[in-house]
Amino acid sequence: MIVLAVSVFGLSAGAGFLVPLTLAVLVFVLIIAASDWVLRISNPFFTLPRWFANLVGVLLVLSGLLAIMYVLGSQATQFTRALPRYEAQFDQAITRIGGLLGADLTAVLQTNLINIDLSRLALSAFGGATSFINAFLLICIYVGFMMAERTVMAHKMLLAVRDPELGHEISTMIGTISDSLQRYIGVKTFISALTALFSYAAFRVLGLDFPETWAVLTFALNFIPSIGSVVAVIFPALVSLVQFDSITPFLVIVFFCGTVQFLIGNILDPALLGRSLNLSTFMVIIALTFWSAVWGLIGAFLSVPLTVGILIILSQIPATRPVAILMSIDGKLSIPRADKKDKS
Repeated sequence: MIVLAVSVFGLSAGAGFLVPLTLAVLVFVLIIAASDWVLRISNPFFTLPRWFANLVGVLLVLSGLLAIMYVLGSQATQFTRALPRYEAQFDQAITRIGGLLGADLTAVLQTNLINIDLSRLALSAFGGATSFINAFLLICIYVGFMMAERTVMAHKMLLAVRDPELGHEISTMIGTISDSLQRYIGVKTFISALTALFSYAAFRVLGLDFPETWAVLTFALNFIPSIGSVVAVIFPALVSLVQFDSITPFLVIVFFCGTVQFLIGNILDPALLGRSLNLSTFMVIIALTFWSAVWGLIGAFLSVPLTVGILIILSQIPATRPVAILMSIDGKLSIPRADKKDKS
């Protein structure tokens, strides 16, 4: 219990250092997944060099991140200029919604929501965006050094461990974690991008303000398990109530985007990921709650990748393998083990 308490305190106190480092590791894993995908294009008659595949992976991932930052940055000024209009429409929308829900709920909404200062919320969001840009530069530095150290890291680890058998076990564990994270991050990135594309089309057809921003938000929130897809529908739906006098755009966003989220999240996502992660649904909720409490919103994004890494590590150690079994879906660990003597 003391070790657990000290670990949680260390994670919370060191968030300023650990969060950018963890994000850098995940970006590095995504780059490796992209470079491996590029290498699979090779054939016996045409083989791409590793350095070229790594370069393409870096360009693909960084161009995607820069595109997201560009969309948010370019629409921030437009949103600031539209704030006075939105404040007036926000008050009218709250009154209109309250009228539909009844007199009692109308009084509650007017008491708690009608005095919200949108300008203060916008300043807080822009302050968070500035912090994100600073963290992005630090992440780029981390990723650059990780790419430079990638080719010699395995050799240095073997030299540091000295014991060939232990070095092989550690190498196998790291490879297993990397493969699982590559698969998870790659599939979730594709699924989130596909969901955001369908949602963006709906936003453009309806004429919703700042459709690119809501599409980026949809893409990001789909990385948060369980509740992320729900929040990704609620935000633009509420904005449609503020922007439009009719309730039709609200219903279209709720039903169309909600259906897209349901179909992709419950059919395509399991079909692509399968049972490779082998993490129980209850454990996903626990991980989401824990990492959100420790690292806030960023912890929610990182909850599943971090927990998958912990599950793999626990499954490789005989003393902690029962814990890994409890964390799995059905108790059958599909993760390859480093040791060959004790097979689960």
